[in-house]
Amino acid sequence: MEPLALATPRVTSLTQCIDSVADNGWALWPGFLSADDTAALAAHTLAVHADGHFHRAGVGRASGLAIREGIRSDQVLWIDDAPPHPVLDHYREQMDQLREAINRALYLGLFDLESHLAVYPPGSAYERHLDRFRDDDLRTLTVVLYLNPPDWQDDDGGHLRFWAGGPDLEPIHIRPAGGTLAVFLSDRYWHAVEPARRTRLSVTGWFRRRPV
Repeated sequence: MEPLALATPRVTSLTQCIDSVADNGWALWPGFLSADDTAALAAHTLAVHADGHFHRAGVGRASGLAIREGIRSDQVLWIDDAPPHPVLDHYREQMDQLREAINRALYLGLFDLESHLAVYPPGSAYERHLDRFRDDDLRTLTVVLYLNPPDWQDDDGGHLRFWAGGPDLEPIHIRPAGGTLAVFLSDRYWHAVEPARRTRLSVTGWFRRRPV
């Protein structure tokens, strides 16, 4: 496993995040979400999951959507379909602030956000993929916010395997530490989720540009 500190553009502020996306195409922001906010969003995710609101994740879109557990085996709930809650409103507000700041600095034309809560039960994973569909190029910037507890260890698995140097080079492995935000260009970076050995939580979103 490649050392995280040697391979990853870690940032600690909005300005650094924007600069890293401009220079590298991606950034990793530990501590983006406070410990209390992370715990609150994680607790709500688990409660809604226990109430049966989640469904098995699929691959593809529209008529091509299919459940393929050999490719991905997480369970998801689109935030727009979730029961209203202040923690979700807070997430939306933070993402909107990020979108506006990135648009001002980088002129990406980010228009809206589609996002879902994701639960990876033990043994779940997601094989290597890009976040942009073949027949839809609106997804522009991916944002993944991890909600795992502070005691998450490398042995717990669930790392983000990220091909930062290109799909033909060795990937780096990023531990999904709670409160950390991963940001990357949706059409550029191949990535995967390694099998989790305990329940793994995240919120995955895609900023989209307007249709032409």
